[in-house]
Amino acid sequence: MVIKRDGRRESFSREKLLAGIQRACQKRPVSPEAIEDLAEKVSDEINEQFEGEVPGMAVGERVMEGLRELDEVAYVRFASVYRRFEEGTDFVQAVKKLEIKNDKATFRLPGF
Repeated sequence: MVIKRDGRRESFSREKLLAGIQRACQKRPVSPEAIEDLAEKVSDEINEQFEGEVPGMAVGERVMEGLRELDEVAYVRFASVYRRFEEGTDFVQAVKKLEIKNDKATFRLPGF
């Protein structure tokens, strides 16, 4: 069972999980196999770490982590729905998180 934000409980559905990932990846260069693999990975992690009930937040966070590695646009799409973005600044903050992950430190070489 998945415990939703409002306290409702709903059966865990791998199909629903897969549909959410597919929606986020729609018209993005992400293969159906990669989408299927992510759904399988999240489903396996949930089954291994939780018995009986799992907070919906745990599922959403795992999906976002996986999408962040697959496709940054899909990640922002999913995050916008999952985190209920209401303003443009919410998008900006999500993109800034992506920049931090990809930031490569540049060090001055000796003598330069």
